[in-house]
Amino acid sequence: MTVTAKLATSDEWTVMGTPVGEMMVIGDDEVVHFVHLPDSYDEGAFAADRKGRPAAVRVAVEQIDAYFAGDLLEFSLPLDPLGTDFQRRVWFALADIAYGDTESYGDLATRVGNPKACRAVGLANGRNPIPLVLPCHRVIGANGSLTGYGGGLELKKRLLDHERTVAHPVSGGRRRAS
Repeated sequence: MTVTAKLATSDEWTVMGTPVGEMMVIGDDEVVHFVHLPDSYDEGAFAADRKGRPAAVRVAVEQIDAYFAGDLLEFSLPLDPLGTDFQRRVWFALADIAYGDTESYGDLATRVGNPKACRAVGLANGRNPIPLVLPCHRVIGANGSLTGYGGGLELKKRLLDHERTVAHPVSGGRRRAS
């Protein structure tokens, strides 16, 4: 799926290389608005004169690099994803899923205050404009299966495997609650 984000007046964009492919980061000096996964955007659709690295974008690129290097377990970025109040609640709740761990759509629905809203949580998750940073790849099916991901299930698996390897280098296993 290829998406095109509408740039805000002060937004600029950059493309960065990562171990999973090129990603696009969009934002301004204050906040990040979008992160596009590999193969999910058309660089030609974005105005060349808006290519740049304002402060928030520069910090996002540094943190994404550190994430893939295994040096960053939690992003700390100023974010302003564009969405409904419900979508934003879901997206910001994603940040509470620990690095190397996973959570079901049902558990996430319960955490955002509506345990019966699994489908709505799934739809919001699928519209997450800042994937990786707001880690929708950590949400799985109730039976533990990998389900839906904007970057494809293979990328979801690669990201989860990366996190498990970094978080648990010996066992590669799941973090246990204490």
